[in-house]
This record gives sequence, structure tokens and C-alpha cells, in this order.
Amino acid sequence: MPDDHELVRLVGKLDLRAKVRLLSGGSVWRTCAEPAVGLRALTFSDGPAGVRGPGWDERRTSLALPSPTALAATWDEDLVGRLGGLLAAESRRKGVDVLLAPVLNLHRTPYGGRHFECFSEDPLLTARLGVALVRGVQAGGVAAAPKHFVANETETDRLTHDVEVDERTLRELYLAPFEAVVRAGAWAVMSAYNGVNGHSMSENPLLTTPLKDEWLFDGVVVSDWGGVRSTVASAASGQDLSMPGPWGPWGDQLLGAVEAGEVAEAAVDDKVLRLLRLAARVGALEGQAAEPPPTRRTDTALLRETVAASTVLLQNNGILPLSAGTRIAVLGPGAAAPRVQGGGSSGLYPAAESSLVTALSAVADVRHAPGVVVDDRPTPMAAPVLVRVLGAADEVLFREHRLTGRILETRELPGAEVLEISATLHVTVTGPWRLAVAGYGRLTLDVDGVRVIDVEQPVDTDDPAVKHLRPPHHVAGVLLTAGTEVELVGRRELGDDTGMASLLAADPPPLSPEQEFAAAVEAARRCDVAVVVVSTTDAIESEGRDRDTLALPGVQDALVSAVCEVNPNTVVVVNSGGPVLMPWRHEAAAVLVTWFPGQEGGNGLADVLLGEREPGGRLPTTWPDRETDVPVHDFLPDAGSLRYREGLDIGYRAWAVHDTAPAFWFGHGLGYTTWQYEEARVEQGEVRVVLRNTGERHGREVVQVYLSRPDGAVPRPARWLAGFAAVAAGPGERVEAVVAIPERAISHWAGRWEVEPGAFTVLIGPDAGTTPLRLTSENALRP
Repeated sequence: MPDDHELVRLVGKLDLRAKVRLLSGGSVWRTCAEPAVGLRALTFSDGPAGVRGPGWDERRTSLALPSPTALAATWDEDLVGRLGGLLAAESRRKGVDVLLAPVLNLHRTPYGGRHFECFSEDPLLTARLGVALVRGVQAGGVAAAPKHFVANETETDRLTHDVEVDERTLRELYLAPFEAVVRAGAWAVMSAYNGVNGHSMSENPLLTTPLKDEWLFDGVVVSDWGGVRSTVASAASGQDLSMPGPWGPWGDQLLGAVEAGEVAEAAVDDKVLRLLRLAARVGALEGQAAEPPPTRRTDTALLRETVAASTVLLQNNGILPLSAGTRIAVLGPGAAAPRVQGGGSSGLYPAAESSLVTALSAVADVRHAPGVVVDDRPTPMAAPVLVRVLGAADEVLFREHRLTGRILETRELPGAEVLEISATLHVTVTGPWRLAVAGYGRLTLDVDGVRVIDVEQPVDTDDPAVKHLRPPHHVAGVLLTAGTEVELVGRRELGDDTGMASLLAADPPPLSPEQEFAAAVEAARRCDVAVVVVSTTDAIESEGRDRDTLALPGVQDALVSAVCEVNPNTVVVVNSGGPVLMPWRHEAAAVLVTWFPGQEGGNGLADVLLGEREPGGRLPTTWPDRETDVPVHDFLPDAGSLRYREGLDIGYRAWAVHDTAPAFWFGHGLGYTTWQYEEARVEQGEVRVVLRNTGERHGREVVQVYLSRPDGAVPRPARWLAGFAAVAAGPGERVEAVVAIPERAISHWAGRWEVEPGAFTVLIGPDAGTTPLRLTSENALRP
């Protein structure tokens, strides 16, 4: 790889116009190339639960990993690092140089709509797993771009709201994971849309101090897409690359600002140097031998292993693992059509999907009934679907066959005026069908030449996640006859800044909700065990919106209670990216959380239920019992401002001083054995914990060490995570966990990192609320 002296020489070969051109995207997903210095375009892709590659096309599938909340639930840096290597291989296969991941924002409250993309509510756990993922990705020659720097915990008004947060809270909580990955060598960082303390993050002083001058970050600060909204202020800051392009407030405007002396050319030179350094690292400079794209890995064993390792067993009366020969009622729509990923820009087209119904049916006697309808949004038409791009007088500019009626992107052509989607609907049921189209501009839908929808849909948002992924839809009820075929033709006008996202959808008349519900309850009554899968939807957990309730949608709670009433051996599986309320939890025999488990969700969950693998997950965020108990309610901006009034007390830290205990603490999770914590001691920055497997199976335990300092002069949380380590042992075996305590865990920010003299209380146990061992230590905690 060229050294910095050579890269500086390359910068010197470029005139000002050429240098400025490199600092804006060349297209939506690629930077500009510059033959004069041997630079090819760099290609970006969204993450973090897979690599979609540039653009949206269902014909280009990807390996779908479990969501980041699931990865955090493993508390396993080695496993997360291996998944980073898988992401690097997928990136190379798709020609991607920079993966926009991981997300290092924290779960400030359980209401964050995008928390499934974030690891946890704790900065230490987030930092350690973030470092593991970044190292795994970059070991494969692909740049990781941790995001969204910084304090991007709320989706509401995310493009404009300003976070007001004190410096100590910022340093100890929200900046801490970014500091860890930068010091571990991250090659890029993505700035956030929001502002912090009065400055938009694309022009915020934090991009310089502490990111570049304190932490010595030598990579590229790339904007979130469309996040640069000024010329001079952003270019004079630590922002290096404005994406996408070539439009935007840099380009010719930045050139003029430099020529007018409003932005120093030295600042431009530094940004270009950073871009060339990134290009050198990923093999995008002439003369470097780039790794050949790997063949697609067909072995999904790692994804299946991760599902089991991330599944959290919240409670179990002994029903799990299930006995051989058990007749199982598998209920809920998510049992047959699981939600494998969250909504928004992280979405991809999975290479495969496995359902719990299919996985269990291969080895057990299974009866399935959905019981309820959770998501009533239109269902896209299935292949074959014809897409045409039309110009004036309906001239056909482009046509292609697609696999779905949900079209987010197709060929962009000059003179394009209309996007048309057509398909033949084979009517299977007589009755009123729900037919739908979606998009912006004028929308029409014709059924066998008869117009049933003709509306004008104005653009009502600036949020790219809405505009380009889920535009509003319009529905018409049309009476159709079973056995017939009808031609559906949906059209939408293409206008400036309206995106291309469009939909043609059809749904048959729904069955009686009462009959569906009764059928599921009856199936549970007739079987030995009932497994009910409950889930959220991507209208609830998605980029661009926050949650207004933690309750499950629809009548899923009623279904669980009805099933528990007729079958005491009921296991509930929660398929969500974050906390939900479980008013029935005391009625169920067992409850598991499987998160958004990716494409191997069904197979991995079946492994856990049948005892082939132990559920290895521990909660990365605290789950409340009731919404009124949630400590941090202040999660929505007020007049454009969002104050982090709670300071350091988020998550379990807030619950530790709360009047009411949560349903399940941060760190909680059961396996298929039991553990006794016997003794502990502190030695030179380490806590050594002896524990015994008191159960009948081999198992894994995550030993967690928290610190407390209630009598100190410096205000602190009631407790905070200082370290953790996993151990494994067979029945009756004793094992020692060695938990490293970094100096930062005993430090506080007071304009610099300081350690208050005196003793800390050391709390040791399996979760933040259960710490059976307690020590007092002073000097021994210091490394």
C-alpha cells in the first residue's frame, strides 16, 4: 500500500477543480474516479445485517444475518468478528468497497424505531462488539463505516432535530463506542443527520475534536445520504465526503468558496488525502492487487449458529427443550412467514428464508394455524411482473421483467415520464379483492382496462427512507371471480425529487378473523405443546419513525392468552428487534426472544426448541413490564430540540434507581443448565470469578461485572457495566471467569479522563439486577 508521502504526491498532481470533484459522489452509491492518479470509483453499500450492494433489485440476493440487536445478544466478540468476515466476503462478491456499518448509537429508550440496527443500551457492550465487527470486516479488505456519529438515537424529525447533551454524558455514553472503533483502526465514519448542541453533524466541531485530533482518526468522514446541507460550514469542518452525488451543496459551490477564500485549500487537500488513503486500503488505486471476488458461500452454518447463540430464553418452567415425539401446534403468522429483518435502508433481498413451521415439520408432528393478521399492508404481486419506463406519448424507453410488484429502482433514463408495472392476477377466491398502487405523483390502476384508482399523491416528506422505500399506497376494492384472470396495470408519474419507489399489489378477501383465531386455539388444544410466534411489523420498527407504543400489534396478546388457557405447555417466541410488552408472560410455560433472526431463523430456532443447541443469548437492553414504568420517556423532539435530560442514566442504569423493577434486566438470559456463583477476587485490573455448573447439561454463562460508587464525590449511575466474560462447563464442573476491567471503567470525564481516589463496589452476577457476589476494591481495580 502506498505510504502517505506517495499519497501527498498524488494529491499534488490534481488541480483545485479535480480535487473538489472527488469530494462529492459520482452517483448514488459510488464516488468519482480520477484517472490522473489511478483512482477508480469506490462503491458503498448499506449494512449492517447483510450487504445489499449498490441499488435495490430483488434479483440480486444477499446473505441475511440476524439483526445487530441479535448480534449484541450473543455477548460474543469472536462470533461477531467471524460475521464481520462473512460481511467482507459478501462485499467483495458484490464489488463493494465500503460497508456502511456497524450502527453504534445506543438504545436510549425502548421507543427508538431503528434500535434493531443498534447493538445495545450500554456503551461498553456496544464498543466491544463494534470493534469486533469492524476488525472482521476490514480484515477482509473492505472498509467499515461505523455510524451515525453521533447522538442519533431518535428517528422522529431525524433530519433536523438538535440534541442537547452535556459533555460528560456525550463522552462517557454516546461517543465512547465511536472512540473504541476509531482507536481499533476504523477506516471510515459516517456523520449523522441530526445536530448536536447547535450544529448539524455534517458541520459539527465534534468531527474535528475529538474525532480527528484526539483520537487520531485518519480515515474518511462520509455523510449520511443527503446529510450535507451547507457549503462553507460543512467543508470547513471535519466532513470529508458528501454523498450521494454529483448534485449537492459542494461541487461548483465548494470550488467557488475555496476560490473566494471562504474555505482553505489546505482543508480540501486533507479531505482528498483521506479519500486516497481509504482507496489504497481497499485496493482502489492503480497498481494494487485487489482480491478476486470470492465465490458465494453456500454454507449457512455460521448464520444458523448465530441464531441459537442470540436467542434469549427469558423464562422456562422446564418445558424446554421439547421432548422427542411431541405433537406441536405452531401458531401465529410469523411461524410460517417470519420477519427476518427490520425496515428501512438496511433492508435486502435474502438469499433464502427458513420458517419455524418448515423446520419443525421436518422432524416433528406439526399443526399450523396463523390465528391472527398482524400486517394488513398490501402484498406485492409476484413474478412474472413487467416493468416499463415510458416517455412522451407512452414511448417505451426501457422494459424488464421483475420478480415482485414492489419496485424501488429500475433504469433511470432521460425523458422518462411514467413508470408502469403490470401483471396477470390469477383469481383464487371469489369476493372483494384489495388492489393497490403506491408512489408519488399521479397514480392510476386499471383492471382489465377499467380504471379503479386515479389519484394525485403529493410528496409529503423529505425523509429518504419514506420517499425511496415506502411511499403512500392507495387501495381499491374490486369484486373478482375465482378461476378468472385479470390484467392489472399500475402507473405513476415520475417527477423531480419524487424517487422511483412504486407498488402494484393484490390481496384476496380475508378469512373470518373469528374463525382464524378459533382454529389456532383449537390446534393448541389438540397438541401436546403450543408454540406461538408473535411479532412486530416494519411499520412499527423501521428507519424514519419511532414507536408510539411497546404493545404488540393486533390481537396477538389475546391469542397468546387464549392458547395458554387451553394448553399450559405454551411456548411464546417474540420475533421483534426490540422490547415489547408481554402481559401474558406469567401464563406462558416459556418465553424466548429471537429478534430479527435473518435467513436461518427458522432452522436456528428449531435447534433451540429441540435442544440441539442451547439458547445462548443475553438481553442487550432492558425490557419493561409496563409502559408507565419506562424511566426515559423524553424521546421526541420539542420545537426541533431534543434534550438528553437524564444524563448518564439510560437503560439498566436508570432502572437501578427506579421504584419498579423491569420485566427482564439487561444481561438476563437462561440456558439449559443452572449456575452457582461461588467466589470472586480482584487482581490488577481483573476480576476472577469461580462458578459451578449445577445443572445436568453442558452450558455457557456470561459473567458480568458492574461497578458502583454510591459514596463518591463525583455523581455516577447507581451501577454500570465494567466488563464481562463467557465461560463454559459440563455438569458439576467448576470454572473460573477472568473479567478484564479497563481503566476507562473506573474513570469519569471532567474535561479530561480522571480517576477519583477511593474504593469501588464490585457487583458480579448474570445480569444487571442479579449480582450475588459483592466486593470492595480500590487499587486492585487499576490495571
